[in-house]
Amino acid sequence: MLQNQDNMKILSNLTSKFPTFLLTGIPGLESVHIWMSIPFCCLYTIALSGNGMILFAIITKQSLHEPMYYFLSMLSATDLGLTVSTMSTTLGILWFDAREISLDSCIVQMFFLHGFTFLESGVLVAMAFDRYVAICDPLRYTTILTNSRIIQMGILMIIRTVVLIVPLLLLLKPLHFCKMNVLSHSYCYHPDVIKLACSDIWANSICGLIDLILTTGIDTPCIVLSYILIIQSVLSIASPEERHKVFSTCVSHIGAVAIFYIPMLSLSLVHRYGRSAPKVLHSMMANVYLLLPPVLNPIIYSVKTKQIRKAILSLLLTK
Repeated sequence: MLQNQDNMKILSNLTSKFPTFLLTGIPGLESVHIWMSIPFCCLYTIALSGNGMILFAIITKQSLHEPMYYFLSMLSATDLGLTVSTMSTTLGILWFDAREISLDSCIVQMFFLHGFTFLESGVLVAMAFDRYVAICDPLRYTTILTNSRIIQMGILMIIRTVVLIVPLLLLLKPLHFCKMNVLSHSYCYHPDVIKLACSDIWANSICGLIDLILTTGIDTPCIVLSYILIIQSVLSIASPEERHKVFSTCVSHIGAVAIFYIPMLSLSLVHRYGRSAPKVLHSMMANVYLLLPPVLNPIIYSVKTKQIRKAILSLLLTK
């Protein structure tokens, strides 16, 4: 009996239900964090200004009030959300070595971080569907993708995100965490957080797997199927010039899909199978995963989409 009481006392000293986590900046480069903040600030500035300009251009330019650009505005909005959701903790570490974060703050950050990730995945599917309809059934494009249907698609994406993310985060509250609560990244990432739990995480892992299946597991095949149908349709076009013109309208979206899914899958693989990998690799993969899409998407769409490029230039040159 006395031994059981001692064991419970030791366990209570080693675990906590209301822990404080320690975020990690760039391992091995702590002494130059202030200098490392310069490229991070540049990337955040590019992401915020680039997506902000695209969003503002689409809202203010009547010529861009078309389904393709509505979906692009959704992509820019989710990229802005992803950028803002991690910017405060990342720059806080690099500038002030502010590493501590409570469980509740962690849960709030994960709600927005994973929420905007789920939303972006849904937006990329909607954009693939937009390209499929525009290329394979152009005569019915305006009747299929009406404003009301686009709004419905946006609402469905938000509902899916909330329904999937809320149970995932609520399951964190009952967990006990070990006292050594050092996270691998400069932000709270769900697989990283549950690894630190001392209690059973079976339900958390199953819920995370279900969320993965109902987002990436469904969205990726839908995008692939859309492009299989698009390629079949384009190959039936006799003129090589027409084929090139049609394919060029898909290049921006293919780029957006690649820079979103490749870093996300790479980070998941590193977390699952790369436990012996250097900590700096975990850190760099985590930052690439969240910074690459918001930084590159505005550049890709500005370079490859003439209407967006002209709209942004007119905004910049307006006095």
